[in-house]
Amino acid sequence: MLNKKEIRFCLDEMGRMFPDAHCELVHSNPFELVIAVALSAQCTDALVNKVTKELFKKYKKPEDYLRVELEELQQDIRSIGLFRNKAKNIQKLCKMLIEEYDGIVPEDRDELTKLPGVGRKTANVVASVAFGMPAIAVDTHVERVSKRLAFCKWKDSVLEVEKTLMKKIPMEEWSVTHHRLIFFGRYHCKAQNPQCESCPLLEVCREGKKRMKGSMKKDVS
Repeated sequence: MLNKKEIRFCLDEMGRMFPDAHCELVHSNPFELVIAVALSAQCTDALVNKVTKELFKKYKKPEDYLRVELEELQQDIRSIGLFRNKAKNIQKLCKMLIEEYDGIVPEDRDELTKLPGVGRKTANVVASVAFGMPAIAVDTHVERVSKRLAFCKWKDSVLEVEKTLMKKIPMEEWSVTHHRLIFFGRYHCKAQNPQCESCPLLEVCREGKKRMKGSMKKDVS
């Protein structure tokens, strides 16, 4: 695993590469963000934004989602993966917001995770982006990059990855690092075709060095 100096180097380089990294889910308030993040599971932000562009015009507040039949909401988000379950959870979430939180998205992370369809990752995103609280949400990009760079162990669970990152990264950098890890994984250290040959982190990345050696052997053969 990388030492403190090497991790600092990685964080600084990611900051240089993606100084403006941010949440790419389009929203105008915490409620829209909760809906958008819930829809983003196993789906790209680009597709979610395409769907929510019209969705958020039709549904402004929790009550709006409960005024339509489930089938109508399902049709509204049909192009998104797992749309049937997501539609059910959205209506359950809206019902709970109205009944237990006066229609207002709670700021507390533990309260957020009580909402249907809202897991730890979603709660961390909402807490960080909507309410400015320090948090590291571990999605597929964050997990992949953290393991490839040996910030944590390959066998670590998502929760273990989050806890390790929280220990190794200063709290005041949690939120911005979360976004930079996502951008680094989404646009550079991709799942299928990581850009190892042009990566400024290659000198400290064992996985990258392995990939480069493997590609060199293929070229020689």
